[in-house]
Amino acid sequence: MPEPSAGIQPLVESLQQNIAKVIVGKRRQVELILTALFTGGHVLLEDVPGTGKTMLARALARSIDADFKRVQFTPDLLPSDLTGIHYFHQKSGEFMFRAGPVFTNILLADEINRATPRTQSSLLECMEEKQVSLDGQTRRLDDPFFVIATQNPVETQGTYPLPEAQLDRFFLQLPLGYPDAAEGLEILRRHLGDDPILTLEPVCRKADVLAAARLVQDVHLHPALLDYVLHLTEATRAHESVALGVSPRGSIALARGARTLAALRGRAYVLPDDVQDLLVPVFAHRLILRGSVRSRTHAAETLVAELAAAVPVPAEDWKPAR
Repeated sequence: MPEPSAGIQPLVESLQQNIAKVIVGKRRQVELILTALFTGGHVLLEDVPGTGKTMLARALARSIDADFKRVQFTPDLLPSDLTGIHYFHQKSGEFMFRAGPVFTNILLADEINRATPRTQSSLLECMEEKQVSLDGQTRRLDDPFFVIATQNPVETQGTYPLPEAQLDRFFLQLPLGYPDAAEGLEILRRHLGDDPILTLEPVCRKADVLAAARLVQDVHLHPALLDYVLHLTEATRAHESVALGVSPRGSIALARGARTLAALRGRAYVLPDDVQDLLVPVFAHRLILRGSVRSRTHAAETLVAELAAAVPVPAEDWKPAR
């Protein structure tokens, strides 16, 4: 039987190289987004306008030969605009279902915090259960179902902050950040002509993504590393600055994501480094801090990094016994 990483790493390298034709730099961010994809989670990209959040989501979608839909979230967007509606078809004399944009493989929820809480909550069942319940009927969403949402943390006028229940459904949250000088110059060169994303071709099919996701389940996770994940989780709940710590869903996401990240890096076993590299993006957005915090995201990321330094890292040979 081949190692779990054998069928994943070439696929990941192809996706990274293809996305790099459009997105300059951001290799770590792309690696983490692919980790979420193969783990079966969802991603929230949070950063200031113009840093490439939407472009990165579109580049990933174009790299996979799968269904893709983009929804621009606005205050007047209704839940039925996402999930679909039943309408009366006069010719047949029957009610028929018109599917909404959530019936896709990759959904780009652009500026998700501009929609009302009612509309935001319509995604909860889709993201967690991968189904839509409407008018007493339940419809399954296609596999894979992957949500990439974007939001601007600076502009607050006309926005509705995501509730904790919604944030907890996102596998990880990522900032993109500004490019450095060399990357900025390369971006200018690429965009002097036609938009490079218009010529981007797929490098894999959705069946390849599903097959790779199944292989991840065979990656070895040592019991001591499960204890490590648990201790990190409990540390967030015991800290005096935290009103509400990481949920069991968050600890499951960290453990599963570490297996996927190990496979993406060409290993059939998890290292403590895999857990640590995912800790901030998986845990920080799930914390509720006490008191008035000017920048919740930055304060939470700093706190998680401090906890990671305080919790002892298990030391052992992490390769499984042959």
